[in-house]
Amino acid sequence: MEGPLQTFTHVCHENGQWMSQLPEKLWDIPLYNLALPGSHDTMTYCLDKSSAVSGNESKLVKFLSKCLPCIVHPIIMKWSTTQVLTVTEQLEAGVRYLDFRIAHKANDPSMNLYFVHMVYTTVTVQDILWEILRWLETHPQEVVIIACRNFDGLTKRLHNHLVACIKEIFRCKLCPRNVVPTLRTMWHLSHQVIVSYEEDMELEKHCELWPPIPYWWGNKTSTRALIRYLERMKRMGRPGKFFVAGINLTENLRYILVHPFGSLKKMTLQSLPCLKIWIKKQYPGPKKKSINIIAGDFIGNNDFVKDVIELNTKINPPLHCQSE
Repeated sequence: MEGPLQTFTHVCHENGQWMSQLPEKLWDIPLYNLALPGSHDTMTYCLDKSSAVSGNESKLVKFLSKCLPCIVHPIIMKWSTTQVLTVTEQLEAGVRYLDFRIAHKANDPSMNLYFVHMVYTTVTVQDILWEILRWLETHPQEVVIIACRNFDGLTKRLHNHLVACIKEIFRCKLCPRNVVPTLRTMWHLSHQVIVSYEEDMELEKHCELWPPIPYWWGNKTSTRALIRYLERMKRMGRPGKFFVAGINLTENLRYILVHPFGSLKKMTLQSLPCLKIWIKKQYPGPKKKSINIIAGDFIGNNDFVKDVIELNTKINPPLHCQSE
C-alpha cells in the first residue's frame, strides 16, 4: 500500500468529527469566519469511462472523442479526475465543502441528474444526497456546505425536480439563508446542511437555498502563479460571507501536449509542498485578507485537511463572544 493511503487511514479517523471537537470559544463564530476544508470537483472519483463527452465541451473535443475514443477517452479521464476518495470518505477525512457540478445528459428522457467534469459520473445526484444524509445522521454535530453549480442541460422542470429532492432528503437539516450559521446555532436548531445554488429563479422561491459561493479559481498551470493569484485576490478583500480559495491547478492543451505521460494527479502532487506552506500562513476570520473555505484536488494527500482545520487555532474571538 502506498504511503499517502496509509496516512489517510489515520486522517479519516482523526477528522471525522472535528467540528464537534472545536473549543467552545469558536462555537459563536459564523462558519464563514472559520477555516473549512473543501474538495474541488468532489464527484470525479466516479466518472464513467464509457460516458459521452458532456454538452458543454468544445466541438473539437466532441469530434475527437467520437473519432478516436481509444486515444482521447483515457486522456480525458487522466485530466478530469480530481478526487479518488468517495464522498463519504471525504466527509470522514474532514472535508466540509462539496463542489457539485450537476448535469442532465443530452437526449436522456429520464429525470436522472448526474455530476459532470468533461464526462458524466456513474452515480446520480439523488443517490449521493442520500449518502450524505446517512453520514450526517451518524455525525449529528458536523455541518456540510454543498455548492450546486454548472447545471449543464437543466431545464426549469429539472431545477424544480432537483430542489424538491434536496428539500425532501435533508428536510429540517437544511439551514435557511436568514440564519447566522454559527456552530452553536446550527446545533440548537438541528441544522447540518447549507446548500448554495447558482440559479437566481430558484433562490427567489426557496429560503432554504443560499446564494452562489464565490470561488477563487486561478486557472493556472504553475504553483507560483496560482499563489500569486490567491495573494492578489486577498489584497482585493474577502467577500462578506462564504467564499472559496481554490488551490487547484488547471491544465490546458499546451500543458497536456508538453506532458504526454502526465495526469492531473501528478500535477497536483508536485504542487502540494509549496501549497502546504501557503496554507499554513493563512488566517481565518472577518478581516480583509482572511480566508474561509480552502478547496483542493486529491484531498487525501499531504495533510491538506488537517492543515486547514488547524488554522482555526489562530482565532482569538472577542471576549463578548466567549461570554455569550
